[in-house]
Order: sequence, then structure tokens, then C-alpha cells
Amino acid sequence: MLLVWFWLALPKHLFNTPASFVITDKDGNLLNASIATDGQWHFPYNAEVPEKFVKCITTFEDKRFFYHPGVDPVALGRAVIQNIRNKGVVSGGSTITMQVVRMYKKNTSRSVWNKFTETILALRTEFSYTKKQIMALYASNAPFGGNVVGLDAAAWRYFGRAPDKLSWGEMAALAVLPNAPSLVNPGKNARELSRKRNELLDKLFHDKVIDATTCSLAKLEPLPGAPKPLPQLAVHLFNRFKKDYPELKSNNSDLSTGIQTTVNINLQQQVNNIVFQHHELLKGNQINNAAAMVVDVESGNVLAYVGNVFIPSDSSIESNVDVLASHRSPGSTLKPLLYASLLTEGTMLPHQLVPDIPTQLGSYTPENFDLGFDGAVPANRALARSLNIPAVRMLMQFKFQKFYDVLKQTGITTLNRPADNYGMSLVLGGCEICPYELAGVYSSMARMYNHQLKNRGRWNAKDWFMPKYIKQVKGEDDIQIEDTTIGITSQLFDYPALYQTFTAMNEVMRPGEEGLWSSFSSAQHIAWKTGTSFGFRDGWAVGFTPKYCVIVWVGNTTGEGRPDLTGINTAAPIMFDIFRTLPTSNWFAPPAYGYMYMPVCHESGFKAGPDCTNIDTILVSKHAVNATVCPYHRIIHLDKTAEYRVTENCMQPSEMLHRSWFILPPAMEYYYKQKHTDYHSLPPFMTGCANETIKPLDIIYPEEGAKIYVPLELNGERGKTIFTATDRNKNAKLFWHIDDTYIGTTTKFHQIALNPSPGKHLLTVVDENGESIARDFEILEKEKTGQ
Repeated sequence: MLLVWFWLALPKHLFNTPASFVITDKDGNLLNASIATDGQWHFPYNAEVPEKFVKCITTFEDKRFFYHPGVDPVALGRAVIQNIRNKGVVSGGSTITMQVVRMYKKNTSRSVWNKFTETILALRTEFSYTKKQIMALYASNAPFGGNVVGLDAAAWRYFGRAPDKLSWGEMAALAVLPNAPSLVNPGKNARELSRKRNELLDKLFHDKVIDATTCSLAKLEPLPGAPKPLPQLAVHLFNRFKKDYPELKSNNSDLSTGIQTTVNINLQQQVNNIVFQHHELLKGNQINNAAAMVVDVESGNVLAYVGNVFIPSDSSIESNVDVLASHRSPGSTLKPLLYASLLTEGTMLPHQLVPDIPTQLGSYTPENFDLGFDGAVPANRALARSLNIPAVRMLMQFKFQKFYDVLKQTGITTLNRPADNYGMSLVLGGCEICPYELAGVYSSMARMYNHQLKNRGRWNAKDWFMPKYIKQVKGEDDIQIEDTTIGITSQLFDYPALYQTFTAMNEVMRPGEEGLWSSFSSAQHIAWKTGTSFGFRDGWAVGFTPKYCVIVWVGNTTGEGRPDLTGINTAAPIMFDIFRTLPTSNWFAPPAYGYMYMPVCHESGFKAGPDCTNIDTILVSKHAVNATVCPYHRIIHLDKTAEYRVTENCMQPSEMLHRSWFILPPAMEYYYKQKHTDYHSLPPFMTGCANETIKPLDIIYPEEGAKIYVPLELNGERGKTIFTATDRNKNAKLFWHIDDTYIGTTTKFHQIALNPSPGKHLLTVVDENGESIARDFEILEKEKTGQ
């Protein structure tokens, strides 16, 4: 029974007192800490005890610590003799192991019974713990004066440094405190504390632990004074850990309140400074908040985490909100994912022309940021310029339901509604995304591409995961708690699609550099994308290289929009300043797997057909083998002067000139030729020649089935709708009709302002040759909401 009692006398964990939440950087430098719930500064158990402290505390408290079995008979005997001679307790003879037991039992009196139980339990402790572990238990739980418990907390509170950075004088001063914690009272007991410290230093010199010079200099060092404030370098990451802790603890009961993060403290300070400096400029426009994060692409480790501008003295800016963990409208930052999806599918080529003309989908009318139209624009340029209408057109081709599934598979967890609730606005920011997760998506894309040779061209789902910020949990055991893999079951993007996407993202004009950055060989290549949410509420910038991913958000946590709060104006400058602090890296190498070379029409970017004469050869995905042949090139027949088109009705084929011609549909041509002076419209037909089947006439606005609401003017009257048409003949005369009623004629510039009554109507436009086109549309009595 005695043996059973002896074995069960100690619990599995000796100390269960509340501990401070503490986070350190990847090298153990303190980032943030908070006081424990019991009001004590008590850092979590730390298995690593500096050698200086071991030397100091064993010299001062327990010389034979590494040799006795928990109880030192020599020290006990000496204590008994001293106490008898002085007729009172002047020495306890306690070993460090016995003091650990006393702290565990919370014994405050030095009675004979307490000394006896401490002796027995000290022997028992030596059976379960190594000397190193016992020393760590002592260092982590010893009192160091006031509300400071443990060596780690004492080092930071009294000297503002980690214990392994302390000098001999500083460590000796701390080593004498557990024996008499009241000595550290600022302004009092300084002489007694100095005496004890110096006596310990003399003993260390006598034992040849330190030399005479070190001993003399150590005695000149200042004593600990008033407690110092602890660093607050990663407040929002610290709060994120505190918020995650209950769930993490439920999965591992041994989890400590202290972690070593993946953060690089020097980079963290630099990013803090960059965000704060830009905030000083942005607040002039009442833009109060900004957040930034840096991720190491290879490991997924978070190297810097600034969840918001941290100004605790100004409550109006809500600096406590961690925007990196918040749900915000992403603006255009999802467009590269759609581009990569279409390239992977093979239904679109990198430079393929996409319509950029007025577009209406029911009551939804997307607009480009500049409110203009290009008519047609290469897909890669549409991405680089972040044009909204081409993006919607591409989503119409890919289908928003499929894109919704792609986003869910990438690891984005904030899409909590069915795909139909987002619709076509999904690619323009009509959803909410967490910046932390978006950084995980783009860093995973870069990582997956980097590993193509390692994976021999196969898709390795283990390479796709969210960022991680915990490097190691401080505790008695090595605890692994983060599993950030997504569990993708199928390949989302192939390597050629990723490469073409990265290339398009690298070609964006950078703020303040007027597109000249690429002229310098030293300029770092960065794939990047900005985003601006509706109402100028959120400005985004996300960029990555083969080594690093940086994400930046700027705005107001209140959701208030501000003029010029755009990604390019506010977030991009911060992102590039952060990249300037990071080591440069080489650009992504061309893909090694899954690619082919395809001839494409130079003008259209489509797969070259027999009518294309100006051909480029580009790298594309193997899935593009069935890509659409160029629909915009065809052979036309001209007279010998090449000024008129002819047909066999008026000229013999042998007398004709046969030319390949780049021909866009009328609506696309109307805008395209305004920005491309080298575009050649079709020549007119020679008099007497029959017309070909090329459509000469088109209605640009409204589209078929459009639902139009015309707002009231300032005078209270209903405004007018501008209807627009185009004809290939620049001198054509067009005749306009609504519901078979003639309403007017236009020449050259074909726009007409009308005010149809509410309800459904039919617009018909006829040219001089009898060609006609018609559109159904509806005028709404009231503006539809919730679209």
C-alpha cells in the first residue's frame, strides 16, 4: 500500500495554475504576451533553461542538484545543526526538487510535517522527471517578486529581453529572487539585493564558472527596477491564437498557452512600419484601416501578420478588428482564378479576343471601372487591366456554377450561400472572402507550380494548403496541432494555365512607375492583382513570386466607402513597399508538363484557321487541342483596285483579288476601331454587286430581353434612354421604329434618345438596303432591388 501511495502521490502534471498567453517569433523572440487570468505574469512551461541560470541557481540553492536523488542529506544535516544552534529556523536545506514540490503543494509554512512530505515527494519526483525537466519546472514556476512568476516572465518584465540574452549580472540578480522575492521591490531593498547578487557572483568566480573580469563587470550592472512593458508586435495574430485556443485545446488537452509562431520578427516590424506610414497618408482621406500578411510560398508559413493598424489610444478607428480574418468583398481579386480555369479547360486561349461591349444580363449591367468599352480585348490584357465586362463574358462561357465549385475547392470557406445567390457578380466581388484564405489560394498556386518537376507533372493535393502561423507549441511534449491541407480530390489548374496566368498578372502596370519597371533588369517580377469593392469600400492587392506571397487590404472596418479607395491607389503601394523588403527571386520557369505549341491568329488570338495569314505560335495547355478556330477571319473578294468588294454576280473570279480580312461583329467593331486606328473596316460593295452574308447592322444597346429602369431627373420628370446602333457603312442612314411605329432617322452617328412607356416593347432598326434587326426590351416602372 505504501508503494502504491508512493507511486500515485504525484499527478501527471504538477502545475495547473493559469498561464499567460504568449507568442514568440520563429527564433523565440517575444512578439506578444498577456497577463494570466489570476493576475500573474506567468509564462507557460519552457523546457529550455539557459545554462547561465542553471549555473547560478545551483550555485546559490543546490550545489549537488545533479548528484542527489531529490534530497541532499548533507544540506539537511547542516540545516538541522544551524536551526538547533539558533533555536529557530534559519536554514531549510531544501533542494531544487523539494522547492518544486513546495510550489506544487503551495506550502507556505516550514513545519516538520511539510518538510517530511516535501522530502518524500521529492524522491518520488526524481522517478518521473529528469534533472533537466525538474530544473525547467523550477524555472517556469518560481516566484520572482510581485506578480511575476517564472524565469521567462521575469527576464522580460525586468530586463526586456529573453532569458538566454541576459548577462551574468542580470541572471545572478534573478537567481537570488525566488529565495526572497520581496527584494525586487523598486526603490526598496536594493542594497540587500545587490549584496546577495554580488555574493553569488563571487561564488561563481570561486567555482571558476566566470573569470575575474566578468565578475567585476557583472557587479557594476544595474539591478532590476520597475517592470517593463512587453512587446506588442503582432497584436492581431496574438488575438487570433487566443480565439483559436479553445478549439485547439479541445483537440489536445495538453496544449499550452504559449506558441512559437512562424513569424520573422524583423520582417514583422518592417511591415508594421510600412502599414503605419501609409496609414498616416490614407487617414487624410478618412481611410482608417489597413492590413497586410506575408507568406512563405514553399512552407506556407506566415512570416508577417498585421491584421490592422494598431493604435489602441484611438478607439474610433477600430484597430482591434483583425481584417485578415474578416470577410470582405474581394473586388476583382478572383479574376485570375477564372482565367486559369478557362485555360485549363482549353475552351479559351491566352490572347483570345473577348467582347467588351455594353452587356446586360436581366437587370444586371456590369461596367468597366472607366465606364468605357474596347469592343474586343485579348483575354490576358483584360485580366491585366482588370476589365469587368470581359470577365463577366468569360464567366458566361465558363458558367458561374462551375466557377463557384472551383472557388470552394481552392479552400475558400466563406461562400455560404448557393451559387445562384451570387450569379454573374461572383467574379466581380459579389461575395465575401477572407484575406487569410485568399493568400492561401495564391500561395498554393505558386507552390503547386514550383513542384511540377518534383511531382513529375502530376497534381499533388498535399501541396495545396492554407497558411500556417504555429511553428511549435511550448510545453512538456512536442504537440502538432495544425493541419492546413485542403483535401482537393481533382486537379484544379494545369501547369501551362498557371504559367500563362502568372505571366498575365506580371504584366500589370505598377503604380507610380508608368509601365517602365520592366525596362530595368533589376526589377523584380511579381504576379499581382488588385481589387476594389462596390462603393469603394475595400481596396485589395495580392501578389506573389516563386518564394513569397503578399496580401494587403485597405479600407474602413465600418464599411464606409471613400473616394479613390481603390486597390491600385491604396493597397498596391503598400504591397510593393513590402516586396522591396523581401529577397528577390527568379521568375517562374516555363512549364515542363502538359503543354503544346499552337498556331494562333495574331489579330484575334484564336486558333489559326485556313483564312489566317498572320500567325503566332504560343505555348498553351494540351487541353486546348479542340479550341475554337478563329471566327473573325474570312476571305473577301475585291476588285483590282482593292477598294470595293465584289461577287461573282459582277466580276469573274479570275479578275478578283482574294484577301484574308479581320472582321469583327458590328457591335464589337463599333468600339474596337475607336481605339485601334490600324483596324480596317470592310470596303463597300461595288455598285451592282449583290451583298454578302456578312452582317452589316447591329444594335449595341439594348441587348435582347433587357430590363431598363429610367430614373427621374431633378425636375421630377422621367429621363430618357439612349439607344445605340452601328452599321458597317459609315455613311449609312438608319430608320428607327418602336412597336412598328416610326420614331426617327440617324446618319453616321446612330444614337437616339427615347422615353418609352413602362412595359414590353420591340425596337426595330432598318438601313437603306432593307437590312433590319430587332430587339425585345422592357421598361420598368420601379427600380428592382436586391440584384
